[in-house]
Amino acid sequence: MTHAGAKNASALAAGLLFGLGLAISQMVNPEKVLDFLDVSGNWDPSLALVMAGAVGVAMLAFRFVLKRKQPLFDDDFHLPRLTKVDRRLLVGSAIFGLGWGIGGYCPGPGIAALSAGSVEALVFVAGMALGSFLYRRLAAPRG
Repeated sequence: MTHAGAKNASALAAGLLFGLGLAISQMVNPEKVLDFLDVSGNWDPSLALVMAGAVGVAMLAFRFVLKRKQPLFDDDFHLPRLTKVDRRLLVGSAIFGLGWGIGGYCPGPGIAALSAGSVEALVFVAGMALGSFLYRRLAAPRG
C-alpha cells in the first residue's frame, strides 16, 4: 500500500471508530445532547462522562504519540499554530455553542447521524457546509 493509501486507510479507520463510538454513546441522538444542555430540566450528565473519557484517552495518547519524530502515515504532525484566545476564537466558539444547543448536533455526530437517514442531520450538515463555505469566502484570514 502506498504512503497516501495508508494515510487514507488510517483516516477512514479512525473516522469509522469515532462514528461507532458516537453511535454507541448515543451522541448522534440530538435529544441526548439537548438533555445534557438542559441543566434546569431533564438533565442527563452522560455526555460529560463521554467527554471525560475522550479527553482521558487523548491525554494518554498524546503523551506517547508526540514523542515520535513523525506520525506513522505523514511527514509531520499538524498541530495548531495559533494558541492565543482572541475575538475570532470567542465568536466562533459562541456560534458553535449556539448551533449545538439549537440543533443538538456538533459536526462529528451530525455527519454520523446521516448514516441513519436523519433529515434533521441532513439539514444540520447542509447548514454547517454552507457556514464553512461562507466563512472561507468572506471571513477567513488571507495570506
